[in-house]
Amino acid sequence: MLRTIIIGPDARQAQLLEKAVGALANEVSVSRVVPNYPDEGELIRVLRAHAPDAIFISFERGDAAGKVVERVMQEVEGVQFVAYHRVCDAATLREIMRSGVRELVAEPFELSALVESLRNVKTLVEQKPPVYTAKGRIYSFLPAKAGSGATTMALNLSAALSRVGNTKVLLSDLDLSSGILRFLLKIRNEHAIMEAIEHLHELDENLWTQLVTTVAKLDVLHSGPMNPNVRVDPAQVHDLDQFWLRNYDVVCVDLSGNLERYSLEIIRDSQQVFLVCTPEVPSLHLTREKLAFLKTLDLDSRVSVVLNRVSKQSALTPQQVQDVLGVPVMHSFVNDYMVVNRATTTGEFVDPKSKLGRQFEELASSLLNRPIAEVGSKRKFLEFLSAPTQALAGTRGVPSSR
Repeated sequence: MLRTIIIGPDARQAQLLEKAVGALANEVSVSRVVPNYPDEGELIRVLRAHAPDAIFISFERGDAAGKVVERVMQEVEGVQFVAYHRVCDAATLREIMRSGVRELVAEPFELSALVESLRNVKTLVEQKPPVYTAKGRIYSFLPAKAGSGATTMALNLSAALSRVGNTKVLLSDLDLSSGILRFLLKIRNEHAIMEAIEHLHELDENLWTQLVTTVAKLDVLHSGPMNPNVRVDPAQVHDLDQFWLRNYDVVCVDLSGNLERYSLEIIRDSQQVFLVCTPEVPSLHLTREKLAFLKTLDLDSRVSVVLNRVSKQSALTPQQVQDVLGVPVMHSFVNDYMVVNRATTTGEFVDPKSKLGRQFEELASSLLNRPIAEVGSKRKFLEFLSAPTQALAGTRGVPSSR
């Protein structure tokens, strides 16, 4: 299906065009109507949110339309344009062609004219699909064994990453059967990742801000209520993570450890996979098993072993763990039950000034090769008492506020 947006200042004209395109709903979708000629910031946000194959753009104001076309071409390679106007005359045709646009439809937007223009556009898109450069990178967290601390690591490394300069970070809980990020952060927002998947083709910056909860500088998308029977199409997960990559510098994904097909899709799209284990024999056994399995899928090259809960009482040292696994340990984290328990009780991140917190800060700085910013104030206790947001409802499946 050809994915399109409409850009133009005349609401009546845009509505008329959208209605006409609606007759081709099996072949073309309009995911957004922009009721103006957007400035550069808004234009880029719209492109990253919707990733259109083609753009209908009003040439009622040719100079403004030309600037939009030029900026889109700089941002995205391969996106196609269809100009629309009140009339189709020689002067209008010359103006749109000077802007590099080759298709024009005019009121009253007859179906035959639309079909012809969109057929030409579709041919060009199939020959050279638009290329939307990913803005960000994905780090996924995979526990070797249940209880290895992968969720705590995903949560606190995400928070540390969000404090690195102006890094925009998303933490997503993809443990759909028993994710606990919502509990750990005392999140009251009812919206969850399955709603993002169900509304995938409607996702834009407005809908997205209602799905996520911002904690300090970190955006969080939790997994929702426990549902062991949930089924997810890996292709949907791939499309969702492409939306993430267009809109965030870093995306951290907490996985269940069960290596579901959708989890493997995330792993394939990850820049790095942190396989989290502890210095205990059962955990190390399962670490080797998962490394071997991921190797059969040619995914082992992006896996880094992270050793959690290291203490003087540990049965094995990090060096001995490396010897057992036969692969390097990328990073080791101390066992600090009190700091983690205090953070869980208050619904906050671990204290960045603690030894464990400093280790997260150091790894975040290393991953992005940038220094950590000053830590902001803690969340207020009263935030936990706010009313929960209701489930998605309304014309586009979302409420008007969070």
